[in-house]
Amino acid sequence: MTSSNRFVALLLLLLCSRASSFRFEELTQYVNSHEEQFVETLRQWISVESDSSDVTKRSDLHRMMDMTAEKLRLIGGRVEMLEIGTQALVNGSSIDLPKVVTAQFGDDPSKRTVCVYGHVDVQPARREDGWATDPYQLTDIDGNLYGRGASDNKAPVLAWIHTVEVYKALNIDLPVNVKFIIEGMEETGSNGLDALIVAQKDSFFSDVDYIVISDCVWLSKRPALTYGTRGNCYFFAEVEGPKKDLHSGLYGGTVIEPMTDLIGILDKLISPSGKILIPGVREAVAHLSDEEWKTYQDIEFDLQSFQSEIGLSQLMYSNKVDLLAHRWRHPTVSIHGIEGAFSSPGTKTVIPAKVIAKFSIRQVPNMDPAVVEKQVTDYLHSVFAKRKSPNRLNVTMVIGAKPWLADPKHPLYEAGRAAVKTVFGVEPDLIREGGTIPIARTFQDVTGKSIIMLPIGGFDDGLHSQNEKISRYNYIEGTKLFIAYLHEVSKIKKY
Repeated sequence: MTSSNRFVALLLLLLCSRASSFRFEELTQYVNSHEEQFVETLRQWISVESDSSDVTKRSDLHRMMDMTAEKLRLIGGRVEMLEIGTQALVNGSSIDLPKVVTAQFGDDPSKRTVCVYGHVDVQPARREDGWATDPYQLTDIDGNLYGRGASDNKAPVLAWIHTVEVYKALNIDLPVNVKFIIEGMEETGSNGLDALIVAQKDSFFSDVDYIVISDCVWLSKRPALTYGTRGNCYFFAEVEGPKKDLHSGLYGGTVIEPMTDLIGILDKLISPSGKILIPGVREAVAHLSDEEWKTYQDIEFDLQSFQSEIGLSQLMYSNKVDLLAHRWRHPTVSIHGIEGAFSSPGTKTVIPAKVIAKFSIRQVPNMDPAVVEKQVTDYLHSVFAKRKSPNRLNVTMVIGAKPWLADPKHPLYEAGRAAVKTVFGVEPDLIREGGTIPIARTFQDVTGKSIIMLPIGGFDDGLHSQNEKISRYNYIEGTKLFIAYLHEVSKIKKY
């Protein structure tokens, strides 16, 4: 045998020994035996009112970041807490933004390096909003763990931390190097995080191969891998008329009312059947290929259950493929509210002097926010001009978040399929998200790394809603999924 052949044989032996050394049963038995401990940690995290939208809760948010850092330190992570600046308040003062927590486990150059992103801030929640339980006291009912942030995103973050913890506790080498980047402002736009990612591109992210995001949920009871999200162009359309509000009895019939103008132009955004009327928007959408149609056709999704859960007698589309396509890969227009209009209980006969409509367009690949901004602005001004109104229209785009799309045939997704089959014994659904996770596109554009969204949350978890929960099953089996996933990623060849 030549020396080169001996080297190849030795290399193959080494690879085989690595592959056969995956002690999955031992790792999962540890997860099962520590289920109550993992639930108790989640209970402690849920008890912190880490509402990033309420500045009066900022001390709680700082405490949440400290708890996250301490948990990562306790399992041996090399942890840093990075300053990301201050937040300007409406009264002219400022307040510190919560620090971003980073951690590193392992730095073996022969291994892949996986970076896990997550957040530990939450949406607002109060018992009087309609919660059946205290939103900040984890409550176990029939195997479901109720509490604000349970699914979005505290349990998934903890499941990833527990994954590393299990390897450490059993003194088993991690199959890959693992990094964490965990923030506390995701629910209000990830203030300061974009700049931090840019600043860390050539340091923290320099040796990262892949980025994993678990800030999403399954579509049904079947596990899923997520490979796309829509973007979001959010607009204000302001119509201003008289210099002050007017009495409708004294002035009604003598002035062209701003509210009438505003309702008139909003009516031209979308047809009753859901067709976007803004020229150029629908034309930019990528064609639905036969392959993608087949993927949608194979997805597990019950149209009737979806309709029943919403509480409507009719949906916009009557078949699964059309509905999923328009939920994930087609743009939509949604009108969210009108500022300046009377909306309190009772009656008030006022003509508002200025009203501001708030609406958004969920954009999809092939659409550019700058182009959408011009299309919407030009179109609304042309519609308004036809009204020949003396009032003034001003259109501004206040958010221009881009969509994100990955290749579901990438080795990251092959690893995801293998891990799901190992833990759940089924093939996962390949799905997209109708919502927006801007940080995914930022990671992609700034770092150039490949990204996968690997959810463990359930389709009925009630993210952002009353009675948010995660099931014990998803929390514990999700931890096992992450354990299996790191092993599968370690088998991806380095080029």
